[in-house]
Amino acid sequence: MVILGIDPGYERMGFGCILKTGSTVRHLASGTIQTPRIGLAERLKVIHAEIERLIAEHQPDVLAVEKLIFAANKTTAFDVAKAVGVVLLAASERGIEVSEFSPPEVKQSVVGFGAAEKKQVQFMVAKLLGLKEAPKPDDAADALAVAICCSFKRPLTRPLTARDPG
Repeated sequence: MVILGIDPGYERMGFGCILKTGSTVRHLASGTIQTPRIGLAERLKVIHAEIERLIAEHQPDVLAVEKLIFAANKTTAFDVAKAVGVVLLAASERGIEVSEFSPPEVKQSVVGFGAAEKKQVQFMVAKLLGLKEAPKPDDAADALAVAICCSFKRPLTRPLTARDPG
């Protein structure tokens, strides 16, 4: 099963793609979608196009998104929520299932402690994926953590395909 994880943002959005085969997970790709300093509507268009490109390239079975927790700056949170909306739209347009996980769920799944620190999550992402170090920037590592969480929490609901070894 291929899982595309998303760490939401509208200036910089992390993505991480993994392959789950049985009980193992393997890193396929990770990085960020960065938008220039343009109007929000134009940024959303860039994000939508990039998510569509990632979906076309990696053919995910599931798109996993970190749920937003509203912080002090509600204006920023609303804009990030709009960015999540275009991600969900891109997944829906392709018929891809979406799973959402709260930050404590992600930390609990990856580290075993729902209040883990960012460095602990990054360390475990690298360990679980067999990487020498956590992917950079942090948004990419966070997106991989979301994908890993999804791989642990979501049962395999389709038969393995030719691209799924084992």
